[in-house]
Amino acid sequence: MEQIKSNQGTGEVLEVIGPFSRSQPYMVRREFCLACKRALDVVLASTALILVLPVMLVVAIAIRLDSRGPAIFRQQRVTVARRVTRGSERWEPYLFTCYKFRSMVHNVSEERHQAYIGALINDDRKQMAEIQGQDVPVHKLVHDDRVTRVGSWIRKTSLDELPQLFNVLKGDMSLVGPRPAIPYEVNLYKPWHHQRLQAKPGITGWWQINGRGTAEFDDGIRQDIWYVKHQSLRLDLYILLKTLFVVLGRKGAY
Repeated sequence: MEQIKSNQGTGEVLEVIGPFSRSQPYMVRREFCLACKRALDVVLASTALILVLPVMLVVAIAIRLDSRGPAIFRQQRVTVARRVTRGSERWEPYLFTCYKFRSMVHNVSEERHQAYIGALINDDRKQMAEIQGQDVPVHKLVHDDRVTRVGSWIRKTSLDELPQLFNVLKGDMSLVGPRPAIPYEVNLYKPWHHQRLQAKPGITGWWQINGRGTAEFDDGIRQDIWYVKHQSLRLDLYILLKTLFVVLGRKGAY
């Protein structure tokens, strides 16, 4: 695969996915579907921001009162840009600033999480248990003393994700898609894992409604790839609706 450097000046090298040759009828349908998906993102994200703005204000105040540091956590994540030339398409990864409500103590080290992600991708259950402090039935770092009191609550209710609506409006994310990966996660990907990078990352996705926090890493990647190959407006609307029930039921939330 061809390689490019990120446009953020970090020196990270990310692989270009493609190019893939497509028939003209496929490309016409593809362009229409993606244009409708973008329009849906803008309309729903704008509406959602208006509705949840009071909630976001309350969460921001609670975070500031609970611990020192800003209410918004900014982190570099991987997204993709679709390029079309002469009947073929390719996906060029680049880094963007992802917004979340801060759920951890300010300026905490990422070393522990990075080590856990490495163990998770390699399915090293012994190392995962050592990092967690005990063996747990979920594939997520849940026993983490870096998480604040308010942070624990907003994670369980998924309120920490609300600022990503701004990422959707900016075009770096979609409402539905594979979750935005951290660069050090992508650096550890096996070759077939990169197939999940053939769609804009989303706030929610097929993996999130079918195995949130409980699916093994490779199984989750397979679910992301399934979404990439089958994405449609109907599927996106189904995922968005199902997400409401998953969030309200706090299934897989920690």
